[in-house]
Amino acid sequence: MESSVSSPNRDEQRLAELGYKQSLNRAWSGFSNFAISFTIISILAGCFTTYGQAWNNGGPIAISIGWPLISIPILIIGFCMAELVSAYPTAGGIYWWSGRLGGPIWAWFTGWFNLIGLVAVLASVDYACATFLNVVLGLYEVNLLGVNFGDELHILSEVFLLFVLILMVHTIVNVRRTHMLSLVNSVSVWWHVIGVAAIVIVLIVIPDGHQSFSFVFGHRINNSGFSDGMYWFYVLPLGFLLTQYTITGFDASAHISEETHGAAESAAKGVWRSIFYSALIGWIVLLAITFAVNDVNGANEAEGFAPSLLVEALGTGWGKFVLIISVVGQLFCGAACLTSASRMCYAFSRDEGFGKRVSRKISTVNKERVPIYAVLTMAFFALLITLPALKEKSNGEAVPFAFFAVVSIAVIGLYIAYVIPIFLRWRKGDDFEPGPWTNGSKYKWMNIFATFWVGLITIIFCLPFTPAAVPWNDEFSWESFNYAPLTVGVVIALAAIGWFASARKHFTGQVRETELEEELGPEPAVGPGNP
Repeated sequence: MESSVSSPNRDEQRLAELGYKQSLNRAWSGFSNFAISFTIISILAGCFTTYGQAWNNGGPIAISIGWPLISIPILIIGFCMAELVSAYPTAGGIYWWSGRLGGPIWAWFTGWFNLIGLVAVLASVDYACATFLNVVLGLYEVNLLGVNFGDELHILSEVFLLFVLILMVHTIVNVRRTHMLSLVNSVSVWWHVIGVAAIVIVLIVIPDGHQSFSFVFGHRINNSGFSDGMYWFYVLPLGFLLTQYTITGFDASAHISEETHGAAESAAKGVWRSIFYSALIGWIVLLAITFAVNDVNGANEAEGFAPSLLVEALGTGWGKFVLIISVVGQLFCGAACLTSASRMCYAFSRDEGFGKRVSRKISTVNKERVPIYAVLTMAFFALLITLPALKEKSNGEAVPFAFFAVVSIAVIGLYIAYVIPIFLRWRKGDDFEPGPWTNGSKYKWMNIFATFWVGLITIIFCLPFTPAAVPWNDEFSWESFNYAPLTVGVVIALAAIGWFASARKHFTGQVRETELEEELGPEPAVGPGNP
């Protein structure tokens, strides 16, 4: 549905109707809104960092066939969310929709799932970026200030150091003016498009040979440790994490809606278009990688780790070239993740999701109209939950096993948050008042399908990924345990405790800012004496 972009006055009027002032700087175009979700999805990040998950759990068919098939339900979820953001273009996005459609308790639980998911996505993206950067520095045998990236010692501590530096850079970028963030994300789109084109050309031209069509679209691999009899109904679905993890974070278009011109339509289109183009372009790059894998035994020994596969197929020189493109794409992705996470944190605190006193501090914007304390809060918690990645396995292998829980909860936490307002919109039925972008009567089956799908993937990604993660198995190890169900349970328990102990007395799902000013008084003006 195309129309001319609304004027800023209309955007501010709609925001006022929803109960908020225009506190953030509305400097983003429709393209910039699309760009941030496209950047967070980042096919240069997820497609590379979780390639091994699909390779080990399903093999080529989990990649070539699984990717487009799983993209379809994700796109349907995107259409459902697009309708909601069109009706309610606020930075709170998902939790706000739940509150409007279901009441405060729905907003409370949705908000906490969304927060946990966004923190986990930020942490996983920046840590994966640090991992790939460590590989690149190792290939160049960089030895800087006593840190030798060219050897195999202290790998986890070196990766963590890079992670901290990357997170610091992203924090600095995010406390600057929103004009710069908009520009960064616009550049990111073209980096992803041109970068993918360059990678695909290299993967076609440089390798000495390529796999057959029948291999890419028909070969099965089961490195999970489970029996081949479990392949179709258990092992292969575990490989779908590649698609489900990569194509997430598109709620960013909603969280940036208060900074977007013509948000009621631009943000809605940003959600579904980012999914569609990421699915299409991501499939192309995944096929290019899979066709280039000639040494199947070597790929199995490397457990499908993308950098190893690329260097093997392309040689060190071209391998560096492809990995550098991926690392830069991941840097863009991490910056956008922090932007999205901070806006959600800002909105949740604006509605007193952290209690009145703490919330007022976190929701403060600086003279650049940037929610600086929300940025710092989300960056801090991303750092905090990544600390377990410093611990090696008991056998000395440099694998941050505890950190894998962060990756799992990123998918489960975000998609649970996505589907709660989708379900509530279905329950609302024809009483729902849509915005200018709507699914029409198709919402009836689309919302039910989205709810079913999220329930299914939540179950799948809570399952053990290896026999050593099965509690009643003789070879059970806590190092292999999938912490996702435990983490989901803890989030639900803590949110429930917080609700019944305190939040039910003060959290309404929304605090209209005019009412907040009447209660607390206007915030002090920003100036030299009031930083």
